[in-house]
Amino acid sequence: DKIEDELEMTTVCHRPEGLEQLEAQTNFTKRELQVLYRGFKNECPSGVVNEETFKQIYAQFFPHGDASMYAHYLFNAFDTAQNGSVKFEDFVMALSILLRGTVHEKLRWTFNLYDINKDGYINKEEMMDIVKAIYDMMGKYTYPVLKEDAPRQHVEVFFQ
Repeated sequence: DKIEDELEMTTVCHRPEGLEQLEAQTNFTKRELQVLYRGFKNECPSGVVNEETFKQIYAQFFPHGDASMYAHYLFNAFDTAQNGSVKFEDFVMALSILLRGTVHEKLRWTFNLYDINKDGYINKEEMMDIVKAIYDMMGKYTYPVLKEDAPRQHVEVFFQ
């Protein structure tokens, strides 16, 4: 069993191409990338995150709510290759945009998150799914207390 486990780890492991290349492609310094990589490897020793692991990690930040649906949408936005896994490069590219990108880059990334079916449009149903997932993630202990139909009202106001 131990030999099989080690073999699986060596075949699944992923190492990023090079920090110099990532430094050129992102808004992070080499030192920041090293720190981010250390944290990423600590949570995901194989160097790749699947959706289930992503959900487990993300849920830790929202202990009073159910973050699974929002984490699903977020994972899909991070998984640019749409192959069911997020590599360090995917993670760091998205983080670079979200933390240090231009307003236009942030809007494009967020649009991609909300455009669930990737047809180039955000319809009311997609917006409703995302907003409901956000409300579920925030949990029942918000202040002020939210009404049951708050997500729908939020979406209606947005589309008006």
